[in-house]
Amino acid sequence: MELTSAQRKWLRGRSHALEPVVRLGKNGLTDGVLAEIDGALASHELIKVQAPAPRSEKEEIARRIEEALDASLVGLVGHVLILFRRQDDPELRKIEIPRDL
Repeated sequence: MELTSAQRKWLRGRSHALEPVVRLGKNGLTDGVLAEIDGALASHELIKVQAPAPRSEKEEIARRIEEALDASLVGLVGHVLILFRRQDDPELRKIEIPRDL
């Protein structure tokens, strides 16, 4: 799903109260970590991932997650990536992005 800048801003606002649900360790972005992120996105749609790495590495990690899991990077704040992926099943969706954004 392609998000507009206004939609990203709205989602970042929704993410303030969230805690990171996945933390990358010293091994970085492994298949196991990708599976955890995939499960968290399926359950919550909007998540935070803690990635203690230099900024250039975080941008690469975010790009790999976006490609592998069809997710969207909403924001990058410090060591935290904010990710969103809309739930395929309309009945399970928890977040409805306002249409007027």
